[in-house]
Amino acid sequence: QVQLVESGGGLAQPGGSLRLSCTASGFTFSEYAMSWARQAPGKGLEWVSGIYSDGTDTYYANSVKGRFTISRDNAKNTLYLQMNSLKPEDTALYYCNANILSRNYWGQGTQVTVSS
Repeated sequence: QVQLVESGGGLAQPGGSLRLSCTASGFTFSEYAMSWARQAPGKGLEWVSGIYSDGTDTYYANSVKGRFTISRDNAKNTLYLQMNSLKPEDTALYYCNANILSRNYWGQGTQVTVSS
């Protein structure tokens, strides 16, 4: 079955960096676009970034553009999100997502907290 496991979250200071990873299994990772989304306390789910199956095209929400970089390693079945210049408003539970045959799959999420 499809499994997505996020890791790399934690506590960072404003202006700091974190790198999230999402390890995928149960499907042919290299054939599907992937994305990251987040949910801040008391707020709805926000799409953050997406990447094509071969990594050639990437997309970002305006709120993270220029600070976050999405990438993937198809040989390792792993999706990444490099987050730089972190802000307190980036505090959220971060999820990776795969849309496979019109069905959305999500991991359990990894918590990112930005605070001094």
